[in-house]
Amino acid sequence: MTSHDAPLLDQLGRPLRDLRISVTDRCTLRCTYCMPAEVFGPDYAFLPRAEILSFEELERLSRLFVGLGVRKLRITGGEPLLRAQLEHLVAKLSSIEGVEDIALTTNGLLLPQKAQLLKDAGLGRVTVSLDALEDELFGRMNGRGVAVSKVLSGIEAAASVGLPVKVNMVVQRGVNDGQLEDMARFFKGKGHILRFIEFMDVGNVNGWQLEEVVSSGEIVRRLSESVAPLEPLNPEYVGEVASKYRYADGGEVGFISSVTAPFCGDCSRARISASGMLYTCLFASEGVDLKARLRDGSSDEDIVELLRAVWGKRSDRYSELRAELTREARESKPKLEMSHIGG
Repeated sequence: MTSHDAPLLDQLGRPLRDLRISVTDRCTLRCTYCMPAEVFGPDYAFLPRAEILSFEELERLSRLFVGLGVRKLRITGGEPLLRAQLEHLVAKLSSIEGVEDIALTTNGLLLPQKAQLLKDAGLGRVTVSLDALEDELFGRMNGRGVAVSKVLSGIEAAASVGLPVKVNMVVQRGVNDGQLEDMARFFKGKGHILRFIEFMDVGNVNGWQLEEVVSSGEIVRRLSESVAPLEPLNPEYVGEVASKYRYADGGEVGFISSVTAPFCGDCSRARISASGMLYTCLFASEGVDLKARLRDGSSDEDIVELLRAVWGKRSDRYSELRAELTREARESKPKLEMSHIGG
């Protein structure tokens, strides 16, 4: 998109600026809020390789999205580092003129082997998921008994090659909310930004209950009282997902408050699932099949017109409407699972 082109806007006036790309639906963990082991067990049918977009297809789509205004790309999964030679995709994406930022969301387990390759290919930063510091609790939450040290090794591997790291903690009342203060203290002096995420009703299998949500407001109060006083920071740009705070004695922390303080009004994100479906909301139940267009000989112009039409019709604001919906209404249409869309 050139500087004189009008931005592509949806029905609520929101521009298309961010594209999240899921490269696999598989994961090394079975986190209870994402891929619970009782559902994603040994017999679960993951996508066959042929149903997943190739790197060339993802590069083509990304170029078309960038032409429509996208400036930031985020690679997700499942666990994206399970995709073989992911650094080759990063290199392809980083060569696209107009891309300003490429990020990766990961559980961190494979970062010791991949961090340098990804950095060299053009990756700009990583976000690592870690929901507790206590091994037994974290092992239960990740469904595989994986130790905290494995994730911390991944974080340090990324930092050691110069990749900025954010650490995401999904907070569930009665599960890991007792770890809030320990997590805050641990990361406060590490140079990594810890972000607390309200437990969300993404997908259909995580047993979400509103009572299990610990509000960002409560977390701010708890940390201010027990760790150090917090003061809010101004957003760096429109559409920033996390609300940022600074400790009075130094250090930054973030809060993602999709339940108690929805940010739909500024959402500029489109998502491509591992199977090549385009979704315009994290809580979507229906998408548009881009893989079919990529493989039926459609021209770039045809695909761009489709993307324009989809975004132009977009009016999603599920998180803002959630409180108005009954539980039956929320569950009436099965939503896309987190493992297919990557958050």
